[in-house]
Amino acid sequence: MVNPDQCPAYSSFFGVMGATSAMVFTALGAAYGTARAGVGISAAAVLKPEAIMKSVIPVIMAGIIAIYGLVVAVLIQGRIDEKYSLQAGFLHLGAGLSIGLSGLGAGVAIGIVGDAGVRGNAQQPRLYVGMILILIFAEVLAIYGLIVSLLMTVRNAIQC
Repeated sequence: MVNPDQCPAYSSFFGVMGATSAMVFTALGAAYGTARAGVGISAAAVLKPEAIMKSVIPVIMAGIIAIYGLVVAVLIQGRIDEKYSLQAGFLHLGAGLSIGLSGLGAGVAIGIVGDAGVRGNAQQPRLYVGMILILIFAEVLAIYGLIVSLLMTVRNAIQC
């Protein structure tokens, strides 16, 4: 028998906030990363216009972060129903915050590295491989958050 205190009417609020956090924070990280790297691409294009397409990698990597948040938000909202427990709400809030905040951090890192990297690459093309490696290490921070979020999202909670 399930205790009624484990399934209050406001349980779904925490799940919805988890889905919202996942989407909002990853979108903020992606937007910042895209904007910051875009500024660097614009500045580098003045020196080397032929390298613009090669310099778009940071923008693409920043945009992928928002997709991670979207995946988790869709998974969370798909599990919210009438039999939603407080435990499930807390798990989903934690999942949303996990991907959201790690995506925000990764987006900021990608923006900073992308800006400096494409500017440096315009002056010294040998910096390109190093820039890509640093961008990968920044992106993997969001992937760590995604893994934790997925584990928390698919975990079975008390059913009401």
